[in-house]
Amino acid sequence: MREERPAAGDRAADPEVDAELERLPKMQIAELRSRYRELFRTEPPKAFGPDLLRRSIAHRIQERAYGGLSREHQRLLDQLVRAARAKSHGRLELPRRIKPGSELVRTWNRRTYRVMVMDKGFAWEGKTFSSLSEIAFAITGTRWNGPRFFGMRSRPSQSKGGKENAR
Repeated sequence: MREERPAAGDRAADPEVDAELERLPKMQIAELRSRYRELFRTEPPKAFGPDLLRRSIAHRIQERAYGGLSREHQRLLDQLVRAARAKSHGRLELPRRIKPGSELVRTWNRRTYRVMVMDKGFAWEGKTFSSLSEIAFAITGTRWNGPRFFGMRSRPSQSKGGKENAR
């Protein structure tokens, strides 16, 4: 069972933790690998150079001293890992949650468009739309993935045939 600890901001800094973190930049790679094995009880990944070893070790030291993820966040990460493993390419795109009141800005054909995020939908030019795709269509006259049009999603990678996917 996982021990619940106060969040990092709720606890005073531990001088021993600070001292160990200060030693990390001076440690040689052999020492870092040894410390990694102590903390993680496994061999460090071969691809980890000194920088990643230091970061991993620092994270584990602080996690042990000040607490790790909450059960809720650990469950969410576990779900995301399962979802990624279920996909053939092993990647997943996280949905972005945009807070109401945020403004999305996109320049298209030398004109700048501003869309306000509302509790239920999006406001643009005095009208409320239920999706960003509707607004992207109104702006361009062609069908777009609205979040992609407003820069919230990356373009798809090239398909197996080598041709880039449409918008």
